[in-house]
Formats: sequence, structure tokens, C-alpha cells
Amino acid sequence: MSPIIVDSAKVMSKGQITLPKDIREALGLSSGDRVTLVYENGQVRMINSAVYAMQMLNDGMRGEAKKADLETEEDINKLINEIRGEADS
Repeated sequence: MSPIIVDSAKVMSKGQITLPKDIREALGLSSGDRVTLVYENGQVRMINSAVYAMQMLNDGMRGEAKKADLETEEDINKLINEIRGEADS
């Protein structure tokens, strides 16, 4: 588990804040990167947007392989071959 980092940032007149360096590093952020803010139960979570997108994709796909009877690498290869119109290999 990552160490807990506690810091604060001042909200400027246009609603902007500067993220402390330790927080940027912990999130793996560089200049120009985007963050996703999630408000839930009176708290805001800040997540690297690229990481958040992958989490959402992973959550959305969870269980889909089993529904499609794709439980082994062999099952997946067989499906790929079928889609390509290739004989079993």
C-alpha cells in the first residue's frame, strides 16, 4: 500500500489549485496530463485520467470472458482463428 500523503492547496479566484509536487508524483502526473475528479459521499478523489479510464474499462469488461466461455488461452486462440476464418491450429 502506498504511503498516505497529506497536503493542502489554496483555491484561487478562478477555482484553480496547484497540486503539490508529492501529490503529482504519487499520481504519476506530468505537465499537460489530465486528472479525473470523483465526488462521492462528501469527498473528492483525484485520479490520473489515463488510469481511471483503464479502471472503468476493466470494471466494464469484468466477467465478460466467462460469459463467452473464454476461460483459457486456448479458448481465446480458437475464437481468434474462427473470426479470421482459419482452421484449428
